[in-house]
Amino acid sequence: MRLRKVPPSLVTNAMIISTKAGLNISSNEIETHFLAGGNVNNVIKALISADKANIPLTFKLATAIDLAGRDVFDAVQLSVNPRVINTPPVAAVAKDGIQLIAKARVTVRANINQLVGGAGEETILARVGEGIVTTIGSAVNHKEVLENPDRISKTVLGKGLDSGTAFEILSIDIADIDIGENIGAKLQTDQAEADLKVANARAEERRAMAVASEQEMRSKAQEARAKVIEAEAQLPLAIAEAFRSGNLGIMDYYKLENLKSDTDMRESISKPGKGPSHNP
Repeated sequence: MRLRKVPPSLVTNAMIISTKAGLNISSNEIETHFLAGGNVNNVIKALISADKANIPLTFKLATAIDLAGRDVFDAVQLSVNPRVINTPPVAAVAKDGIQLIAKARVTVRANINQLVGGAGEETILARVGEGIVTTIGSAVNHKEVLENPDRISKTVLGKGLDSGTAFEILSIDIADIDIGENIGAKLQTDQAEADLKVANARAEERRAMAVASEQEMRSKAQEARAKVIEAEAQLPLAIAEAFRSGNLGIMDYYKLENLKSDTDMRESISKPGKGPSHNP
């Protein structure tokens, strides 16, 4: 043993303790576990505790748990004395839009056979939280959950949440349920505000289009007036050309002027406040 750098006293004490406790462990197994880097004393203590508590635990499994980095003695103690895990506040919304905030106490004990490769407490808490959210979310009315909080416990416990974990769930108890916000009303309010913003944006778009259309019509009116003024400017030239060519006589010109004056007078009479004035 000294050549292999194994303390003989460690092996001897482990052999004496295990033999006195009625365990059948060879010095070879103890030496091998020490050379593998394991905690011999912790393994022996765990085996003795498991034997006294009638928990099936072999030396091979105990050394595997120890070499996996878990405290095998603490695992045995946890299997004998279950631990209570308090979940953080879990918020969920019932179908009527009311938010409920629940806290649960999960009683677990170690599953010796799943300690190697099994998930830890974080997985248990995550699964319990998911189960609480699902159960509350499936409730038609939040009052149903408040009246029967054990409904959450039964539903969550029946899901087999400890599958693949290093623990066995013994019970799930709802410690507290508080009413949170009215999420349904808040969502409806937010939707209404969003719809109002969309409506305002569409109204502003229509107003801008109307303003643009009005400006376009004014531009077209200005363009039409410019064409009329241009046409009126050509009228004296056309009259002069008619005089020169003999197509328009002086009497015809007077008749045209009289017709124009008569038309102007009729237009002035038809407009209120612009009729001809009469002096007494």
